[in-house]
Amino acid sequence: MATTSKTRTARSAPGGTGAKPTRRQNAEKGFVASKKLDESLQAVLVDLIELGIQGKQAHWNVVGRNFRDTHLQLDEIIDASREFSDSVAERMRALHAVPDGRSDTVAGTTTLPEFPQGEIDTAETVDLITVRLEATVATIRDVHDDVDEEDPTSADILHAIIEKLEQFAWMISAENRSPAKRG
Repeated sequence: MATTSKTRTARSAPGGTGAKPTRRQNAEKGFVASKKLDESLQAVLVDLIELGIQGKQAHWNVVGRNFRDTHLQLDEIIDASREFSDSVAERMRALHAVPDGRSDTVAGTTTLPEFPQGEIDTAETVDLITVRLEATVATIRDVHDDVDEEDPTSADILHAIIEKLEQFAWMISAENRSPAKRG
């Protein structure tokens, strides 16, 4: 007879942990990412995946004034983070690196703080999402110079992501701002 336990234990992902190099047999000729470039892009990837997940958590649980506007803004951020994570992962594959977007890897390596559980007021949601947008941008800026030195093409992808995430941070944070005093 099967019993159920209320305590959960960490599970091990099939295939082990961490990214493994691709087999070079019949691989395309061309540029191959160094370990440092692979690690830099992987760090960006997990934060983008986590941003999308946390954005969805916020989207489902936001309540209060300006609900609809905040709800729709979160959709835009979620869609962009998913698109960006796909671009980064596909760039990694083009460079013979293996992206790791498994939930255990994302949860264990993201730089984003944990998102609170339950309903959250729109004003607090705005602040929480702004922090996460800024944290994701910080990760990208942190690895940018090393990425640019090794692979300007990957750096161009990061530039586009930074531009859009900073725009989102400005736009969503404006919900909680008051006009600056005129001098």
